Amino acid sequence: MPSSTIVSFAGGDLRGSSTVSRVETSSRGTIVVVDATPFHPVDHTWPDQPGDTGELSAEGNVVRVAEAVMAAVSDEGQFAVGADIPVKRGVEGWTWLVGHPIDGDAPSWLVEGARVELSVDAPRRAGLSRGHTACHLASLALDIALGDLWRKDPGADALGNPNFEARANQSSRIHEDGAVDEYRLGKSLRRAGFDTETFVATLGEREAAINAQLATWVSTGAASRVAPEGPAIVDRRSWHCELPEGDAEILCGGTHVESLSEFVSISVALDLTDPQLLVMTTKAVPAV
Repeated sequence: MPSSTIVSFAGGDLRGSSTVSRVETSSRGTIVVVDATPFHPVDHTWPDQPGDTGELSAEGNVVRVAEAVMAAVSDEGQFAVGADIPVKRGVEGWTWLVGHPIDGDAPSWLVEGARVELSVDAPRRAGLSRGHTACHLASLALDIALGDLWRKDPGADALGNPNFEARANQSSRIHEDGAVDEYRLGKSLRRAGFDTETFVATLGEREAAINAQLATWVSTGAASRVAPEGPAIVDRRSWHCELPEGDAEILCGGTHVESLSEFVSISVALDLTDPQLLVMTTKAVPAV
């Protein structure tokens, strides 16, 4: 059986050299798999951060890599990509891989056993990393701002505050220098003890509190990092940020900034056009 892909994006790597382990044709086109890669793939079960784009090259030959994806091969030899993978990541009986989609058929030099150079598009990676860090900070600030609205204990977040994020978040989409999160404000949340009515009545105050908290955190220039439990794509990773309230740790498979000094500001806008759905739009302004 093949080994799971070794990844280095957690440490911020943008380049690497590796050996092609397989070239497959799939519903996503031609997929190139290598032994080790700096490319971050979009997760097929929680696709919050898009996959990296970039290039594969060898001896002057170059092909573009579209959005990197998760891939997997079963013990029986079934190869699947992205949404076509029939199981969750880490399930036994499957080997987990990073797929590098390219346009058209693979050129003659891009074959199993070939040595290739890998290069990630740096500006896009940086923008997505800022977006992901901003997204996590916004969720923590949201939890703080809504902490007084719980009549029951919903569990604690990474800073020990009532975890609205975990209870209500139904989708998160990260983009360069920002994110959009959706939270369901339905009957189940009210039964869990959340005071939806007071929240709706004080929406503007809550938004202002979140933005004040974010400004305070950005001003600290706190260190931020991704800590992997192992080198393979299937190994768990977590995001850490050394905030004044403590070391925030959130399980996360994405990429992040090294310091909050990489931001001029982070801010959110809260929208309740649909009273059953809170939409939080996060915007980051990068430092030059």
